[in-house]
Amino acid sequence: MNSRPLRRGALRAPLFIAAVLIALNFSRCGSSGDHAEPSGPLTARVTHVVDGDTIDVTLADGDEETVRYIGIDTPETVKPGTPVQCGGPEAHEANDRLVYGRTVTLRFDAERRDVYGRLLAYVYLPRRVARPLFVNAELARRGLARTLTIPPNDSFAPLFARLADRAGVRGRGLWGSCPL
Repeated sequence: MNSRPLRRGALRAPLFIAAVLIALNFSRCGSSGDHAEPSGPLTARVTHVVDGDTIDVTLADGDEETVRYIGIDTPETVKPGTPVQCGGPEAHEANDRLVYGRTVTLRFDAERRDVYGRLLAYVYLPRRVARPLFVNAELARRGLARTLTIPPNDSFAPLFARLADRAGVRGRGLWGSCPL
């Protein structure tokens, strides 16, 4: 048997690697540790349009998720205790026409979920001839959404602000028909 003492630090590398692997695994799991967080981008089929800025989807692995669009906010249509707001039905209908029953790509920012457990995503609709349609931006461009910047999920905040400002100047959507 080798009686040489272990060099100081010989066990540090394996312990460090084990700690990193445990931390990475923990960061991919929900707080209960029972499921892995989705990594992006993800492809999903839209099964239900909740309102102008929220959809239900089925992911490729069969998991069902509710997705809240990052960076925009549309008037309420289904929030309990809140009356249907001006422009809400129009935003809901536009979102429905854009994505219902279609396959979309979900891209994430710094935080994956909100306090309600919904996925937070930028939603893209693939198109055959052009680059994908950025749904969050399209709703702002049409004047159907206001900006909602919640750091650290703010990668496209300047774009959304520019689009909403242009819609306001042109009197599109909410800006032309609703008291703001």
